[in-house]
Amino acid sequence: MKFVSPLRALTWIAAFFLLFSCGRKQMPATATSMGSDVDKVLLDTFADLQILQYELPGWNKLDLRQKTFIYYLSEATLAGRDIIYDQHCKMNLTVRKTLETVFNTYKGDRNSADWKAFELYAKRVWFSNGIHHHYNETKMIPGCSQAYFTSLVKGADAKMLPLATGEDVNAFLARLLPVVFDPTVFPKRTSKDASTDVVKGSSVNFYENVTAEQVDDFYGKMLDAAGPNPPSFGLNSKLVSENGKLKEIVWRAGAGNMYGAALDKVVENLEKAIPFAENAQQKKALGLLVEYFKSGDLKKFDEYNMAWVKDTESKIDLINGFIEVYHDPKGYKADFEAMVQYNDPEATEKMAIVSKNAQYFEDNSTIPAAYKKKKVQGVSYRVINVAMEGGDCAPSTPIGVNLPNSNWIRELGSKSVSLNNIENAYGKAGGALATAEFANDPEEIENARKYAEACGKMHTALHEVIGHASGQMKPGMPEPNITLKQYASTLEEGRADLVALYYMPDPKLVEWGLLPDANAYKAEYDNYIRNGLLMQLRRLQPGHDIEEDHMRNRQLVAAWALEKGKSNNVIVKEVRNGKIYYDIRDYAKLRVLFGQLLSELQRIKSEGDFNAARELVETYGVKTDAETGKQVKARYASLPTKAYSGFVQPKLIAVKNASGKIIDIKVERELDFVKQMLRYGKEYGFLPSLN
Repeated sequence: MKFVSPLRALTWIAAFFLLFSCGRKQMPATATSMGSDVDKVLLDTFADLQILQYELPGWNKLDLRQKTFIYYLSEATLAGRDIIYDQHCKMNLTVRKTLETVFNTYKGDRNSADWKAFELYAKRVWFSNGIHHHYNETKMIPGCSQAYFTSLVKGADAKMLPLATGEDVNAFLARLLPVVFDPTVFPKRTSKDASTDVVKGSSVNFYENVTAEQVDDFYGKMLDAAGPNPPSFGLNSKLVSENGKLKEIVWRAGAGNMYGAALDKVVENLEKAIPFAENAQQKKALGLLVEYFKSGDLKKFDEYNMAWVKDTESKIDLINGFIEVYHDPKGYKADFEAMVQYNDPEATEKMAIVSKNAQYFEDNSTIPAAYKKKKVQGVSYRVINVAMEGGDCAPSTPIGVNLPNSNWIRELGSKSVSLNNIENAYGKAGGALATAEFANDPEEIENARKYAEACGKMHTALHEVIGHASGQMKPGMPEPNITLKQYASTLEEGRADLVALYYMPDPKLVEWGLLPDANAYKAEYDNYIRNGLLMQLRRLQPGHDIEEDHMRNRQLVAAWALEKGKSNNVIVKEVRNGKIYYDIRDYAKLRVLFGQLLSELQRIKSEGDFNAARELVETYGVKTDAETGKQVKARYASLPTKAYSGFVQPKLIAVKNASGKIIDIKVERELDFVKQMLRYGKEYGFLPSLN
């Protein structure tokens, strides 16, 4: 499970602070040193996005073996880049390669307003790994005219365009233009609209010619026949109907397989990495991962996860594979994602007390006694620095991760990480403008200033380490994606958030030195309610339903607490000068409410209560008020802020001697988002345009 910062890639700093971007000086394409903190972090702003970079603290303290290990793992990370594009829409690679061809070969005017509009569209596609907005799921349309777009394609080198066999440019444009400009063609990446067939309404390339009912029936039968501890059926495949029969196209390495060309490169680099692994357990885990990619056997993936969880000694670690199911409307198919990380020893030592006391949190939780773990085992937590991200982790990134996702493997253990250098980058890029606008009073603003950093990191730790790792299923109950269907991810993120929220006021956190004092938690409560009820609405068209799982979860928790606490004035809505604010009047009672909702979400998950899940999500997590949405957007419009952040990645260069042996791994900073995207297209473009 990934913990996404409450404005996806905004900072944990209080109410998701954002930065000034006006007047920022232009910077060169690459650099090895930079000036001020802002210049170190902020590289570009466009649309509702900002591009940042992160540091690699402690890199020079790593030895050559460690750096080489990270280098090959990083190459395996980037090798799967094409996969995420194709997974999110079958035409994404065609569009992306067309944009790349125009950028690389077009010889016309690049200073016109039309070109700038085209460039903006291309940058948005690269940021989102496709033609749909990375967060709100809707299709993005270029700001330039269709006629101008056509002229760019015709002015590019036709030999480099992703033409089908025997296709000329005119025929290609007839196929491409509706994909780019027609809002009714591939209108939404992932649909969670319960009133429709969510499979038919989604543009993701996970299914073809099948209905939501057929998907449930197909995997339901597999589950019924599997017995205890089944693999995550459907995780690494596309389900299609051919001649009236359903079949899976498994994603595995090897020529002729759907993603074979990219996975071959992933495997090649993982195999190069294995000799540099830190210990036998890590080598075993990586070997199993390679076997899984080669075979596509999900049982082998389970073996890998069990071996990976047992490797708690390695300072360097990775995530690589088909992991999270957020973008599958049915919750079976997983996006490709990858991350290479190395330990931050000082921060890990400080926060280790959280995982060491996992049993305390489990025993004192409000979840029903029947669903508490009698013995929590194998829970590890590290504060890490990211060295490379790819797939669904880039450019937009989580700030915390807890894996594996399979509940029966989690009984054996799990790993949680907080991404320290990512959080630090957000912090350096931050300012208190949004908080000042939406906070109810000066006390909230001051609390955010004093406590936001500590509270944000604490929330991430509790969410990942304790939240996702807590509780257990009713014996014999299938995985939540089977029982709770499209509501599973929303409720799981809500459950983890509620664990964090419930424990934020716990005196143990102050006693253990994790929070500065007994009042610090109030900053996190204020922050959560502000965001859940107000601030996140800036991401939607006013009055539109919420479909993204993390947004649904936050509104559900906040709106439920608002309603259930109304009679006691726990949270009060205030309107001053036409602006809406929310004031928490009783923090202690709000904690009680969080505990009550946590208990219910755990019961729903453990018992697979689909009807209760649907009622909660649809009642509290989906609908928004148009007038409130308009107001939020208007208030943000006066602030020099961007709603979402993402990152360029460092460039790792293998320095070799005359005999070809690696003697150093050099870090080069790429400070131009467009240039990095174009380079990635050349160096890591392994898949055909249509798969």
